[in-house]
Amino acid sequence: MSRAEADAVAGTGTPVPGKSAPAAPETGAPEAPGPAAGPASASDSGPRPVRLAWTLGLFRSELSITFRRWRTLALLAVLAAVPVLVGIAVKIETSDGGSIGGGGPDGGGGPAFIAQVTNNGLFLVFTALAATLPFFLPMAIGVVAGDAIAGEASAGTLRYLLVAPAGRTRLLLAKYATTLTFCLVATLVVAVSALAVGALLFPLGEVTTISGTRIGFGDGLLRALLIALVVAASLIGVAALGLFVSTLTSSGIAAMATTVGLLITVQIIDQIPQLHAVHPYLFSHYWLSFADLMRDPIYWDDLVKNLGLQALYAGVFGSAAWARFGAKDIAT
Repeated sequence: MSRAEADAVAGTGTPVPGKSAPAAPETGAPEAPGPAAGPASASDSGPRPVRLAWTLGLFRSELSITFRRWRTLALLAVLAAVPVLVGIAVKIETSDGGSIGGGGPDGGGGPAFIAQVTNNGLFLVFTALAATLPFFLPMAIGVVAGDAIAGEASAGTLRYLLVAPAGRTRLLLAKYATTLTFCLVATLVVAVSALAVGALLFPLGEVTTISGTRIGFGDGLLRALLIALVVAASLIGVAALGLFVSTLTSSGIAAMATTVGLLITVQIIDQIPQLHAVHPYLFSHYWLSFADLMRDPIYWDDLVKNLGLQALYAGVFGSAAWARFGAKDIAT
């Protein structure tokens, strides 16, 4: 983020001190003649509506900056292209009357549900999410989360942001909330792109669940939306991990590379049978449990385990990021 973008964060109504000004934010109240500690203490416990307005303003600014970056738009474009490629590949493969093998919910020959795409284009949504979840989606989240704090430090704007009346905790929360919003937007981009391609290339109609029962197209759409929300929620652990890594360095590239490297390492460990004892504790282990939403009735056990594990990772690494960022000496 440039210095002008930092100005946008600070320009929500409270003057930003100059370089020689003290770090404590101004509140706009007349300065008391007493000791300097008095006004600073009063500003720290300002009116709650004012603090809430600052937090929301900071969050809106972070959202605007993040989604206007060319890098973010490029990531979303790549994610949107994956369903297009999968749909075209399936269409070409089946154009001569052939069929796609494998693709069951437990794997085997291709992404989950790929064998059902030719019968119902809605299954392209499930296939695209299954294809992007192991790598493409978490990689995009890792890039955004890893750059959250380290990118500001490397650009020289982090210290300037903290001079504004936001505070480290609010800035960290705004960064994490922005990353979670990107998780949801990225997942919906994949789902919407897959639905559009599926509707163009394949027929739509009643959906056959994994259990063999049939549900209406409207119910299928609702389940597709629910699956997209579960997939987005499955990425909150990666977001917290990336944010923590971002507080450890002042290099945005190093933070992004480390986050993506950890993601690949965890994926490899999850595929080694000899390490099965640690598999249930890896944030990626239950990612594909969203397929259980296509059962009738829905099988909730692995879904609950997945969401609970993501909440645990978010709590642990979110707290670690807060502790590290709160004690970090901001030099840039």
